[in-house]
Amino acid sequence: MPDLPEHRPVLAGARYNGMTGASLRMEALPEGHLLHVLGAIEPPALAAELVKAGFTNSSIRKAGFRQWFIAGDEPLASAGLDALTAALAGKAFVMDQSHGRVRIGVSGRSSRLLLSKGTAVDLDPTVFAEGSSAMTMVGHLSVQIVRTGDDDFELTVLRSFAESLWDELRHMAASAEKDGGA
Repeated sequence: MPDLPEHRPVLAGARYNGMTGASLRMEALPEGHLLHVLGAIEPPALAAELVKAGFTNSSIRKAGFRQWFIAGDEPLASAGLDALTAALAGKAFVMDQSHGRVRIGVSGRSSRLLLSKGTAVDLDPTVFAEGSSAMTMVGHLSVQIVRTGDDDFELTVLRSFAESLWDELRHMAASAEKDGGA
């Protein structure tokens, strides 16, 4: 019987150990779980169902009309996915996207300057508050940006584009540094 493929994080190795400066940090986040939920369920009701299904440390991110991403650092347990799918039956559909998307954290006082070089989303805290999310483009890549703190952001990208996004962010960081930000 052939060996099963071994899962390896896409942003692994010395090249992706993160980037830390005086005012900017970039890091590959754990490849935990990412669920795509589609349906006529509001976030408070979805949050209650997540707790019942054991997703207590997961966050809900708006991904479009009646669409949410449920993201967390812990690997997905099939029992939890089954419980959530059963609880949402008739209200919403759940699709596991954990294997197909990667999250990158960008933080620090220069994080908005860095991200402004690649996207047109207004990241000012008065417009894009903590917990806000937007599906947008960073350069030529489709990305979901989520504000997770005052100067903290999380970018979610399709797995096959993760290395390209990482390289694009490093390039933008070098440009931001030249501009005196990072």
